[in-house]
Amino acid sequence: MDQQVKEMKIEIKVDEKDATGHFANFANIVHSPEEFIIDYLFINPTPPGYGKLVSRIILTPQHAKRLLMALSENIGKYEAANGEIRLAPANVNAKTVQ
Repeated sequence: MDQQVKEMKIEIKVDEKDATGHFANFANIVHSPEEFIIDYLFINPTPPGYGKLVSRIILTPQHAKRLLMALSENIGKYEAANGEIRLAPANVNAKTVQ
């Protein structure tokens, strides 16, 4: 038996302050059996140690895995078009404060 997929149209409303996006240069991820929490932070290099939470996303484990798959697919497409994304060495002095 063939299953037909119905096309769903969703209207997304975006507040003007959110439409411009938020810059983050650090992410912290924690999880429990029920959820993944991703905190996006802006860590200011001057003065050292100053950081601000710019966004917090709470996902179910299933949605976290879908996000991982979507990011992997999109990074692959990006690198195919633009070349490999090179990572700078990790900052060994960065510490997460909780």
